[in-house]
Amino acid sequence: MSQRGFSPVTAIVTASDSGIGAATALALADAGMDVGVTWHSDQEGAERTAAAVRERGRRAVVARFDATAIDEVGEVVDQLADELGGLDVFVNNAGGGTGGPFLEVSADQWSEVIALNLDGAFAGLQAAARRMVTAGTGGRLIAVTSVHAHQPRVGAAAYVAAKHGLAGLIKTMSQELGQHGITANAVAPGEIATPINHMESSDADSTHRPGVPLGRPGKPEEVAAVIAFLASTSASYVTGASWSVDGGMLQMGPQAGSHLTDDAWRRG
Repeated sequence: MSQRGFSPVTAIVTASDSGIGAATALALADAGMDVGVTWHSDQEGAERTAAAVRERGRRAVVARFDATAIDEVGEVVDQLADELGGLDVFVNNAGGGTGGPFLEVSADQWSEVIALNLDGAFAGLQAAARRMVTAGTGGRLIAVTSVHAHQPRVGAAAYVAAKHGLAGLIKTMSQELGQHGITANAVAPGEIATPINHMESSDADSTHRPGVPLGRPGKPEEVAAVIAFLASTSASYVTGASWSVDGGMLQMGPQAGSHLTDDAWRRG
């Protein structure tokens, strides 16, 4: 069970063509790791991330990754790990979508959101964990979930269910993989200034969010910094945890509820 001697030098970050994934790839490169970069629809973005990793003096390899193709996920993880020469850190960042209001979600919509956020995560984390167990040198498994793995959101039934499921998976993984010196943790971002939210990192400081204690969205680099810590040797006794990176958003539940002035929230 000892992780003595664990020194991560290789990592894979899924969906690292932009946003949190790209920032994480660069943070891990800054920490001395070679990085596997993946993309689904933005190959140019992935190549930009890879170029930035190389500018930091680390190796980068790039592959297309479709989290909804569960039978192919493990193959991509193995391919990247082979090219890197090993796998010490795996960050499952691929995800997205909402799914719509519960009464309106179709079976196909449900399946699509679950496949993207939970099925693909399972397959990727399992493939990474198997390689780490075989190598026998420990490892770090990190899943990017959401604040909605802790608290629900109206109009996002499938997404919330998937993120709750992923958070539960991480907890069970931590129990089973600890004996191999492998930690498993989740990072749960709140609103982050990323392209998926129609923002860039630089927009965070000029965007006011009165319902968030820190008063603004987060920056991808702020999420990446927490992931980099969990991937490091310093996090050797941290496992099965979910780290909220949300500017205090989750602490506002009763406060927000008591200050709502109409029923607009019911419409999502």
